[in-house]
Amino acid sequence: MFEQMFEEVVAQCLSVGLVRGDKLSVDGTFVEANASKESRIPREQLMEAAQVNRTVREYLAELEMQNPVEEPTHSQDKVSTTDPDSTYATKGGTPARMGYYNNYLIDNHSCIVVGAQATGARPSEESRAAKDMIARFTQWQGRKPQSIAADASYGNGEFLQWLMDREITPYMPTRDAVGRTRSPFYGPDCFTYLPDSNSYICPAGQQLNYGGRNEGNRTFGYIGTRKKCGPCQQRSQCTSGPFRYLAIHMNEAARQRARDLWTTPEFGHAQRQRKKVEALFAELKSNIGLRRLRLRRLKFVREQFFLAATAQNIKRLVRFLSRTATPPIPATA
Repeated sequence: MFEQMFEEVVAQCLSVGLVRGDKLSVDGTFVEANASKESRIPREQLMEAAQVNRTVREYLAELEMQNPVEEPTHSQDKVSTTDPDSTYATKGGTPARMGYYNNYLIDNHSCIVVGAQATGARPSEESRAAKDMIARFTQWQGRKPQSIAADASYGNGEFLQWLMDREITPYMPTRDAVGRTRSPFYGPDCFTYLPDSNSYICPAGQQLNYGGRNEGNRTFGYIGTRKKCGPCQQRSQCTSGPFRYLAIHMNEAARQRARDLWTTPEFGHAQRQRKKVEALFAELKSNIGLRRLRLRRLKFVREQFFLAATAQNIKRLVRFLSRTATPPIPATA
């Protein structure tokens, strides 16, 4: 019901022309759960706690009913008996607490929240929530957005590839942005790929052959040799080891596409527009007072986030309608 109410208000914003829907921004914020970190117990003690704690008993019963392939809210070693769905985490350098992520997808033009989703407080959840919200909003308006702006936490290869497949322009730094700019060694862009032999040529003209794939890091490895790299005059600029190991991400083409946008005026403008999401989160916590949740369990936290986003949208919709309905005041002599 809360989700339907949120969608109805977004539909009204679309129908009156308040939402353009072409340029969007996405971000997530940590909201403290209605549970303390002292309420956590080791996961293996949950069965024992369920005998005297109804919340834990209901939590375990729901886990048994869930699809076994569905990813749990969190898989930490300790679970809160007060709110088992909450995650012990932090964001932005604050002390670790029990909480959730509130994810927003907004229209840059109007600052209307066009997507809201509650997830566990894990960085990996942000990209997944972004995909769901973008896909949902695309279905609403019948066309995909032109661009998405976000911070570096969304700049992973999988999400960038997902956007590339849908021809959506990504205005976000890639996760390796800091490492690429601060590293004293040659970056991947200094190497030339040879598709016929699936190898790379280094700046000194030596060949790095394919050495396998790393599923954990989602990279392909290309390796030089001691014989070639050892006497190379450029080795100090290339590696600190006896030979060069070049890791190329499986979605490198999508990552490079995002990097090519860094120096464009559109990238700087989109990043400034992205600050509107942070302003909405500040309003959410300061004006609406949602610094700490009142409800517990993910399904009820979702309701609270949908209700808060609906209130923020109604505020802007009413302001827009009152401004367009008020005739201009005639000039006086």
